[in-house]
Amino acid sequence: MDWGTELWDRCDVIEKHTHSGIELVEKYVKFVKERTEIEQNYAKQLRNLSKKFNLKRMGKDEPDSRLTSYQSFLEILNELNDYAGQRELVAENMLTDICADLTKYLQEHKQERKSYLMEAKKAQQTLESTNKQLESSKKRFEREWREAERAAQSAEKTDQDINATKADVEKAKQQAHMRAHVAEECKNDYAAQLQKFNKEQKQFYFTDMPLIFNKMQELDERRIRQLAQGYILFSNTEKQVMPIIGKCLEGITKAGTNVHEKNDTLMVIEQNKSGFERPGDVEFEDYSQGINRTSSDSSLGTPKATIDLLGKNKSKNFWLFSKKSKLSPSMLPPFLTPPAPSPINGPPSPKFGRDPLSYCLKEINKTVKPRISSFRTLRRSPPVTEDFTHLPPEQRRKRLQEKLEETGRKLQKEIDQSEALGKMKDVYEKNPDLGDVTCLAPQINQTNLNIERLKGEQNKYETWLAEAGGRGDTPRYKSHSFNDNEAHEPLSPDGAQSDGGTPDTSHAIYAEFDDDFEDEELAATIGNCTAMYNFPGASEGTIAMHEGEVLAVVEEDKGDGWTRVRRNNGDEGYIPTSYVSISLHK
Repeated sequence: MDWGTELWDRCDVIEKHTHSGIELVEKYVKFVKERTEIEQNYAKQLRNLSKKFNLKRMGKDEPDSRLTSYQSFLEILNELNDYAGQRELVAENMLTDICADLTKYLQEHKQERKSYLMEAKKAQQTLESTNKQLESSKKRFEREWREAERAAQSAEKTDQDINATKADVEKAKQQAHMRAHVAEECKNDYAAQLQKFNKEQKQFYFTDMPLIFNKMQELDERRIRQLAQGYILFSNTEKQVMPIIGKCLEGITKAGTNVHEKNDTLMVIEQNKSGFERPGDVEFEDYSQGINRTSSDSSLGTPKATIDLLGKNKSKNFWLFSKKSKLSPSMLPPFLTPPAPSPINGPPSPKFGRDPLSYCLKEINKTVKPRISSFRTLRRSPPVTEDFTHLPPEQRRKRLQEKLEETGRKLQKEIDQSEALGKMKDVYEKNPDLGDVTCLAPQINQTNLNIERLKGEQNKYETWLAEAGGRGDTPRYKSHSFNDNEAHEPLSPDGAQSDGGTPDTSHAIYAEFDDDFEDEELAATIGNCTAMYNFPGASEGTIAMHEGEVLAVVEEDKGDGWTRVRRNNGDEGYIPTSYVSISLHK
């Protein structure tokens, strides 16, 4: 069945239906456009969300940047950003494959439909024109036939009239004959018009209009087919990105499985371990002895109890989480407010003067203030220094080791480039046609400057690393008797007193003061080593050696390039592992 056969008389219905089909296509195009706007806004919001929470603004030196939970979160943000890209791709494909194609087809469809409607209208106008001619000829025939009948009746009446002359009768007959002839001509014309109309009408209803309706039916079927294809593309566009979206979701799942809580907690230890020793036990202070001193005690300038307070019990104020940085009155022992000196015990020490309390508080402030300063420094994040002295020993050693390795890699790269330039220079000198030697001079000079600069940096970091103990061992402090000019002096990793007279106050908070350090037993040796080069040992914690000297190995290299050795006289220190030939005991 087709429209031309079944809907031959429903042209208005066909016209209305095809117009409704066009409106449906336009409505679907609008629907897809709004869907693409939603997708684009969704993708934009996802990208903004990923950008907002992206932690890449934090530098690689940030402590959390190496945690698996941190890295997995970055992976999730990256996958979310890729997911947003797929949503944008969906919107773009829908605009090009559905909206653009359907809009273009819709224009062609409207134009073709309009042409078919114009053909139908033209055929209908032609049929209506023929019908008008038929009606006109019919009316003329009817009129002329009536006139002919009246003329015939008038001639017959005249012929029967006895008073009419022969001339009148002849005239009436001629008039009737003429009218009859005109009526016959009108009859023939009417018959011809009728035949013509019937032919055109048959052509109109059985050929022209069915053909036009069938064409419009095919046109409407193509429209429906195109619309159905748009429906399919609406789904296929989504399906095309499903594999990549699935990979994004798998990446997010993988990021979650890559989180290792144990590794993260161990990483916190590695990143934040200070390398200091824990504070020692607080010793009992016998306040019942008062401040009575013998003449020999007086010569020390400070009561023994005061020395013990300032020395061993500094850990008493080592609060890890307390915000207080001042000594509470309850922390001060009672002997810091001494009674009036008795003549039996002799005159007071000259260092106390007339106000022993002021002297004791002054001596306490020498050690308390640096601790308060160091706490404030930790809270206020002191400025980063090139030698990393703002960091605890263990972290400083690690950072210096990293810088030293990085500088070594850069230096090796520059050396390789220098060698390559040298070879290229030799080739140019032997074969001038290959290139100009003079053009290499600036590059060679710049490379040599870079090598010298990197060597200087390498020596600088080696010196700082040696000062840091090479292994980040806990620095310990040796207590001395107090006078107006002396203070605690840090010891190098081997136990020898450093050349500096003022300790690093930022580290003093973690230091353990050990009066019995000099009485420690020496560690057992694990082998011997022979010096292959001279080493000055000018840095703190290192020991000098001469080529060919044999030293005992106390601690082997743990990967930082330094080995701890001891001389026969008991001197210990660190030396570069590459400067000696080591033979360990089996």
